Parts: sequence; C-alpha cells; structure tokens
Amino acid sequence: MARTGTKAAAASTAAYRPDATTEMLASLRSWWAHRAAHVGLSGRWLDPEHAVGAVAPSFNDSPDAPDLRDRSGHELGQAYVQTLSPSSRARHGQHYTPADLADHLWAQTRAALSWTSEDHRLPGLLRDPAAGSGALLLPPLREHLRATAADDAALTIAALPQLIEGIDQDGLAAWVGSVILAAEMLPTLVRVPEKNRRPLPPLIRRGDGLDSALPPAVIAIMNPPYGRVPLDAATREQYAHVLYGHANIYGLFMAEGARNLTINGLLSALVPTSFAAGLYQHRLRRYLSEQAPLRSVAFVLDRSGSFTGVLQETCLAVFQRKRHPQTTVARVNGNIEPVASITPPKGEGPWLIPRDPIDAVTAAAAAQLPLTLTTVGYRASTGPLVWNRRREHIFARPGKARRVILWGADIDGGEVRCAPARNAQRYLALRDDHDAKVMTLNEPAVLVQRTTAPEQTRRLVPAELTSGRLEEFGGSVVIENHVNVLLPTTPLPLLSRGAVARILATRTLDRVMRCLSGTVAVSSYELAALPLPDAEVLASWEDLRGEELESAVAKAYRLS
Repeated sequence: MARTGTKAAAASTAAYRPDATTEMLASLRSWWAHRAAHVGLSGRWLDPEHAVGAVAPSFNDSPDAPDLRDRSGHELGQAYVQTLSPSSRARHGQHYTPADLADHLWAQTRAALSWTSEDHRLPGLLRDPAAGSGALLLPPLREHLRATAADDAALTIAALPQLIEGIDQDGLAAWVGSVILAAEMLPTLVRVPEKNRRPLPPLIRRGDGLDSALPPAVIAIMNPPYGRVPLDAATREQYAHVLYGHANIYGLFMAEGARNLTINGLLSALVPTSFAAGLYQHRLRRYLSEQAPLRSVAFVLDRSGSFTGVLQETCLAVFQRKRHPQTTVARVNGNIEPVASITPPKGEGPWLIPRDPIDAVTAAAAAQLPLTLTTVGYRASTGPLVWNRRREHIFARPGKARRVILWGADIDGGEVRCAPARNAQRYLALRDDHDAKVMTLNEPAVLVQRTTAPEQTRRLVPAELTSGRLEEFGGSVVIENHVNVLLPTTPLPLLSRGAVARILATRTLDRVMRCLSGTVAVSSYELAALPLPDAEVLASWEDLRGEELESAVAKAYRLS
C-alpha cells in the first residue's frame, strides 16, 4: 500500500471506518497468536503488543472480528486497506500491492542483481519509502531469512533493521506492517534460547519517505501513491529538475529513489506507465535515463484485478545506476511473458517500448527514424471544448452565433461526418468575439480521436477535415476536447494533410502508437512525437493509397 503525503503538503490522516478498524486489529491479534503457537512459542510471545518492539495502537477485542487466522500476510495487509474509507483511498492514492505483483517485482529485482535461483542474503539496505503494510518487503525478507537459516538466529534478527527499512506516513499501517513482517521472523525467533529472546524489531516506521537526509539504499523498492499533489515553493524548487506543470506524487518518489542509491544501486517500482511517455513526466524521464537507466519493465495487462479504482496502465520497472546494454521488456498476465530486449531508452521524449512481441521490430526501427510529426511541420493540440463546462451553451439546432461541434464519434472511416448519436449536442453558442477566437477552428486540419473504446481495434483514428467539408459546416467549427487537431506550422510541410491522415490510418502507425502508450488515450504530445522516416521517404508516400501505402509504410518500420 502507498500513502500520499510529502514535505510539501501537510501530512494527511487516513480516514478509517472505526468499527472495521477495531475488528481488523482484533483479528490481527488472534492471527499472530495462531502463528506464534504454530512454531512452538507460548505465553507473552502470543501477544503482538509484547512480541514486536513497536508502540501498538490502543484497541479492544471485538466479538465481531472475522477469523483471519489462516490468511497470509499479504491478505492481512489487504484487510487493513479495506478498513479505510473509499473516499480516503481515492483521495490519497492508497492501494494495496497484490501478492503476485510483489513477487514479480522482486523477481525482476533479483534478475537485475544477476542472482541465481538459490536464495541470497540482502547485499545492503533495502528501503520502501511508501511501505504501507509491507507487501513489497515480504518477498525480500523471506528470501533473506531462508538464506541465513544456518546463521546464529539472534544475530540474524538483530541485523534486520540495517537491511530492511519501510517508511509510511500512516502510523497504523506501519504497525500492522511491522507485525506482518515480524511474523516471518517467528521460525527464526524460536531458535533463539528463551532467556535470550527479545522483542522482534519493527521494520516499518512512521515517517517521510521523501526525506532527503535518509542514507542511500542499495535497493529502493516502491509502489508509491498516485495523484496530483500541491507543492510549496521550496519543494517545487527542490524537484524542479523532474517537474513540469502539475506534480504527480509518484514522480517525486521515483526521482528521490533514483537519487538516493548507492553505486550500482537499484530502483524497483510499480508505477503508472505515464512516466515513460507523458508530457508532464518528460523531465523525470531525462533524469532517470541519466541517473539510473531502465533495466527492465513488465507491463501489467489486467489492471482490473490489481488495483481497485486504478484505471491507468501500470508497470513493474527496474532502474539501475550501472550502465547496461539492454532493457528487458515483458508483460504480466498471471505469469511473466517475455516481449523483447531493447536498447535502454533515454532522453526526455516519449520512450518507445513494445507491449507485444509482434511490435518488437517495429519499435526498434521506429526508434532510429529521424523525424516526427512536429519536425515534418505539424502542431498537435487538443480540442478546446470541455462540453460539461458549457452545457447551457450547447444546442441541437443551429442559431445565431452557433457553430457546429465536432466530436470524436464524428471521425469515422477516414472521414469527418456528423454521427447521429451526437446530433442532440451539435451546436455551441459563442458568447463573444474572444470566445469565437478561442473555440473555433477556421482552417482545414487533420483530426484524430483522443480516446478510443477498449473494444476498438485501432488506437489511431484519423480523418482529414478538408476545406470543402469545412465550408459545408459554415467555414468554422468547434472541436470537442476528446479530439486532437493537427495543423501545419509552415506553408509547405513535408506531407500534405491528406497524406498525414492516410499514413496515421495505416496498421503500422497504429502499432507504433501502442509502443508509446498502452492506454486507450492518444495525447497530442505523444501524437506529435510519432517517429517518421526522412523527407525522401515521406515524399514517396504522398500519392500512395490503400495496400500500396500500407506496404510502403511497413517497409520503413523494419530493421534494415
């Protein structure tokens, strides 16, 4: 689980459902007692408030507490998250890391360390700066305890705080997580002579995971909170090298994690894939590629079963201070499925990373191409009409100072046509000359759907808005916010509007876009960055149509 909160924003208090929290903590007490008794402990060691050396919250036993004695540590952590109110979880980006993804991220981390199949001791400090109840710390702790099973048990336990550190602003989550992690130490504790036993060390503490005074870690592992966060002036200045526009809290955690590594250290993170392509993350990409290049990435295909309420595409990404010749790409769909090995992406532009093995060659070839839609001579922007802010000005019929609205549904089959489903919201009434200047498009353009439905077979859905069609609409139109607009920036761009629309409609360019973004959204920033071949090749495409164009474009995106 991850918790929102930084030095820049006042630490927020999690909103609990009191009855559910009391029941969960009572269940945790009986869960601990069951585990401790199972390894042969008795007496005070059956009480986590004594057995774990951390200040426990005050709570009473509850007769309604569910029986969770047979649940795993992961399931206990998930039960804690369920005690938080849905609004609090949504507002603060709180979510629990599923056990399979925690295991997969640790497996990627092990691979980056070049570890074999046998168990290994932790090589130094491993830190989770947004640890919640410790899901990501369970796999490395278990492996370390297995690897040290023949060592002196008391020394093994005593050394753990120097090797594993979890931090979270939610003090209750930190205590629950410390109990869950301490339960993994019980088989080791029972090997310590009774007279020498001491309370087990808490491995998660309440604190600020973005504290710049923390010592460097050999491994930073995290599932940071997601969401925009307001920053004070000092914090914005501190992170100016990775910020552009609004700040998303996960980017700050990634930047601080990459900065505060030892030589050859690793940053392993479960994060939105927007870090790899979005405009607001372009400085973060540049910093990461310079500080700790991408070592491996695995895209999570089934988001619905991973995070409640998290709709964006997520990935498991490992970065390493040490330079390496290849980045391993995979996808997670229950198991890890290899996709490709690519040259480590670098720079601040969108990173081309294939999500499917069939796109590996296309992505590699596209990364070597010299031009983009921007350098070809086109500017990409998003339609200015946010319709729900102008409800009272939208009409079904024409009238004075009303202009035709073009919606995403109006781009169909390579043409711009008025979809009947949108005719009830077909016209916008302009308020004044300034409104007309901001809202209307008065020249031919290429229009591209900005969002597509998951069931659509294409992500790039373009059409040319010709001068003739524009005249049929009255000489000017209003473009709704779910449509991207491509306009020439020079009198003689390297491609005509019609050629741009036809090329974007090819199967190959659709696959290239999927290497930039794995979501159903096509941002104007990503659209402008689509890689294209040199001017001579583009000129040869100008008059091509149909399969002849498809073949020519496909050839340009093959490795020579």
